[in-house]
Amino acid sequence: MHTIIENHKREPQKTQIIGINGSQGSGKSTLASYLCAVVADKLNIQTIALSMDDFYLTKSKRKELAKTKHKLLEIRGVPGTHDTELAISTVESLLKGEETLITRFDKSKDDRFDKSELSTTSGSFGLIVLEGWCFGAKPQSEVEIKKPVNDLECNLDPEGVYRNYVNKCLAEEYQALFRMVDYLVMLKAPSFSCVFKWRLEQENKLRDKIAIADKDDISASGIMSEIQIKEFIQYFQRITEACLSEMPSRADFLYELSENRDIKSQFSRVRDI
Repeated sequence: MHTIIENHKREPQKTQIIGINGSQGSGKSTLASYLCAVVADKLNIQTIALSMDDFYLTKSKRKELAKTKHKLLEIRGVPGTHDTELAISTVESLLKGEETLITRFDKSKDDRFDKSELSTTSGSFGLIVLEGWCFGAKPQSEVEIKKPVNDLECNLDPEGVYRNYVNKCLAEEYQALFRMVDYLVMLKAPSFSCVFKWRLEQENKLRDKIAIADKDDISASGIMSEIQIKEFIQYFQRITEACLSEMPSRADFLYELSENRDIKSQFSRVRDI
């Protein structure tokens, strides 16, 4: 927080951009909202938090990718299933103070909200926070990509077509988005095994939010069961584990979490925010 405030004092006209990385359920959205609320209050400036989740490709576009590239790309989540051009253009529009349509994704329907349900924003923003489970991730080497990390990759991508496509996307258009940030914050999970627990908690909250009463409705809504979640998180395993391994050495702000998401330790390469 201190860094954002001091930077604003030195350059009050500059928009600061913070990127937050963390596995599913680590608290990225909570931190993003907190930063925006506190900074807006302390500095009396406009702030906005954007989630990579809201920039997922539409269901129809992912179905098209599944036909032309690999069937696994129909499932949202990995690099290659986001509209990075839209994400970049949204940030650029906010930086210019233009009237900007803020896209949102409805996970219960696995598709974007209709434009009629979206809102616009405009004006000068002092802080933009971007958060996502793979935000700031780096592509892997050919050797790393060649070896499957789980049953999903071994059984459904034996030739590596899917993971090579994902890696190529991560190496190209995603890096263009990641380079827009001034600081990278990492919420580091203890291990990938925590992701299932945290992801299950997220799904239960979503279930409660839309007030579904029975299993049939749950199935129709797109809410996942425990078994489905165990399968679903395999899509995220490769990049999540890679981030857990290499990102702590380069993140500007590192927060190591316990299984209960308490902060065990923290480290910053600049003055603490």
